[in-house]
Amino acid sequence: MRFADIGQQLRAYRLESGLRAEEIAARLGVSRAALYRYEKGEVIKLDTIRRLAELLKISPLSLLGIGVEYFSRPIAFEERLRQIEEGADQILIVGGGLCYQVATDAYDGALAEAWTEAADASSDRASARAATDQMLGLLTARKKLHQSRRPTITAILGEGALVRMLREGVGAGLTVPERTRQRCLAAARSEAESIAAMMESVPIGVQIGLASAVEPAGAFMVLRGRDRAHVVASPFAPDTPPQGGIGVSSITAADEAVGAHQRVAEAAWRDSLKGAAAAARVRELIRELG
Repeated sequence: MRFADIGQQLRAYRLESGLRAEEIAARLGVSRAALYRYEKGEVIKLDTIRRLAELLKISPLSLLGIGVEYFSRPIAFEERLRQIEEGADQILIVGGGLCYQVATDAYDGALAEAWTEAADASSDRASARAATDQMLGLLTARKKLHQSRRPTITAILGEGALVRMLREGVGAGLTVPERTRQRCLAAARSEAESIAAMMESVPIGVQIGLASAVEPAGAFMVLRGRDRAHVVASPFAPDTPPQGGIGVSSITAADEAVGAHQRVAEAAWRDSLKGAAAAARVRELIRELG
């Protein structure tokens, strides 16, 4: 057993359960410090894995990283994605309106403002702010991870998703003051401009295409590391708030799943707009919707 991997799974599923660390530790009959040591990769007995799985309402195989992982909470999904990106050398993205790993500071700033405004208006402000701070921390960690590791990224964005971002702005659907909504709309336009610039200049290690003729039916990622590849399929966009969004994300390392998604991604890349043609189409959308 790879105890470091089990620890990562445990942390993600703890967030998915909605239980606090002290609650799980108390039910398990261990200290909170011991639970955190398990999450950091300390040796853990099979019986403890079984009991943890019962508490978290998952299969013991899920904690062992076998089979398909499911996450219905955006914050738990974001943590698990961060973990997988730690070992990824190649990232293939299909669908969505942006490539978050290389998103602009304007995007992050508008997102932080929108989430914070929405949290402050929540009936349980303290809990909402804590979740917001944690989610923003995970996004920051993903950005720093990309900057330090520099995995190669190939992204095929969906034109429909890009149009929705331009029309509705960052953090679409959140109830925020008008000044914040205007900042979110401006950030969306800045992000689209940045995407067009990257399509033209093709930065080292980053390729971005635009699926214009056929919109991807669902967003997914293929992340490849030295000894393992994962397929990540999720309805949660990067700007889905930590306590919002209805859906289930799935993650698997099954060879047949990786192979099938890889083939679809390669076909999508072959048929997508690239380079100057893609940049021109993005700028046309900005003009039409700006």
